[in-house]
Amino acid sequence: MTKYVPDYVVFDLETTGINPVSDDIIEISALKVVNGKIVEEFSSLINPGRPIPYQATRVNHITDKMVENAPDLEWGIQKFLDFTGSHILVGHNIHSFDLNFIYDAVMQLYGKEFRNDYIDTLTMSKKCLPQLPGHKLVDIAAYFGLDTSGAHRALQDCIMNQQCYEEMGKLQEHMTMVLCPKCGGEMVRRNGMFGEFYGCINFPRCRFTKNIR
Repeated sequence: MTKYVPDYVVFDLETTGINPVSDDIIEISALKVVNGKIVEEFSSLINPGRPIPYQATRVNHITDKMVENAPDLEWGIQKFLDFTGSHILVGHNIHSFDLNFIYDAVMQLYGKEFRNDYIDTLTMSKKCLPQLPGHKLVDIAAYFGLDTSGAHRALQDCIMNQQCYEEMGKLQEHMTMVLCPKCGGEMVRRNGMFGEFYGCINFPRCRFTKNIR
């Protein structure tokens, strides 16, 4: 799903690494948004119960000392679930990263699947801003002239991404949505060996493609 909705929860995680199986969540932040306006926030460091690798600290600046007295993962995930409820989630690169950590944590702690629908602003930006050479969150924020200071801390990334999402939502008002004739999913612009093309958002379950020209 990439179409703008006005009510949602934008969230972000900081972790000890990129593997949801062997790495741990060390910060969870989320903003509840109603009609495009932030109405509530949740943010907490999480004690992973083991030393934070230097490589992770170098990126997010979270140290062992900072999480020494922080709550554990079970507390953090329960608070996150209570905060998000059944809201649509918004986040940057959450399809490939953050949601995998959430899925695994919820299954590990409660033995159930996490089923909230979501909008990934990485996919959204590739559709709304195909001219950008890069689609990192700071790239999108810089394009819209937004403050990028404090990047790679969960709450600041949530604030930055919420602003980017709202700006891209405005761009969508002037865009025509192309739907996949095979499964009904949205078609998004992608780059391939022979240039740009439309690919189904439900890839790899649906592999329908369409030439742009």
